[in-house]
Amino acid sequence: MSACLKFDTKKAKEEGHQEEGSLTKTTKMDCVSLPPLSKFAICGGTHGNEMTGIHLLRHLQKHKVEKAGSVSITTVLSNPRAIDACKRYIDTDLNRCFTHTLLRTPITDSSPYELQRAHELNAIVGPKGSEEAVDLICDLHNTTANMGLCVIFNSTDLMALHIYKYIKSKITSVPVRAIDTREPISENYSLDSVGKYGFSFEVGPQPNGVLRADVFNVMKEAVDLTIEWIQQFNSGVTFDGGEAETYCPVNKVDYPRDPTTNEITAAIHPELQDNDFKPLQPGDPIFQSFAGETVKHEGKGLHPVFINECAYYEKRTAFILAEKITVTFPSICVKKDCGV
Repeated sequence: MSACLKFDTKKAKEEGHQEEGSLTKTTKMDCVSLPPLSKFAICGGTHGNEMTGIHLLRHLQKHKVEKAGSVSITTVLSNPRAIDACKRYIDTDLNRCFTHTLLRTPITDSSPYELQRAHELNAIVGPKGSEEAVDLICDLHNTTANMGLCVIFNSTDLMALHIYKYIKSKITSVPVRAIDTREPISENYSLDSVGKYGFSFEVGPQPNGVLRADVFNVMKEAVDLTIEWIQQFNSGVTFDGGEAETYCPVNKVDYPRDPTTNEITAAIHPELQDNDFKPLQPGDPIFQSFAGETVKHEGKGLHPVFINECAYYEKRTAFILAEKITVTFPSICVKKDCGV
């Protein structure tokens, strides 16, 4: 499936995007000029047991990485209480707290800690949907699934698409792929949606509470390349458009469960385990019951992602099925009349 895209300023305003930052189907592929990126926020520890982002942020803060060329860099440890406890969250998942509705919900003493923290973060790097929001947010995550380096964004975000294309052309040590959320900005619940543009890095596999050097190196390289791209963009480099493969989630698959106790009765099948993004066809094994029986995939061929992600057990998700999409997008350059 292929889509040819350009900016639609009316749609951007309706969905809360920066005017030049939304795309819609068209046959015209002109170069798009955008304002420079002067404020870049790097966030880590949104989930307190995903160690790579936490330690990379501490490394950046220790070395006082606050500016790179014309862009100022803000580093934010997103969920300090969960980081101290080495837990995903204290009361509720922080990375589900950034919809417009939740950010407009009055805070009281009884509000969940993460909702209170979301309001604080919205004040630091937002407010979401405003001109005061930082230009770009990159949120750093780990997954226990075999995802390599995965960039998660909305494909209407042209900045994120170009950064993804750039990183994919540079990193060869692991597979680099993209998940396209296709969510309106107002309904997007993740921290990176607070910026004018934004995306998340998911790097794995890495167990919760564990730090792996190879995973750290991949994430650091991706962050360094993002800063490099921003500097080139701000300096006047034109980045050519083209095509990019993304994976668009269409369905969540739960584990088989006992109808009486609701406990799971099967595990991910060995032939599916660690095979994130590979095509899953009807009849392929997906679960192996504790009695040794095989459960097979029904329905059309799709691509499983976040296979056996530890944090998704509580969300009743064994894996997510995604459709591979080809997105076509225009070249971009910095606006000539904008000061950098």
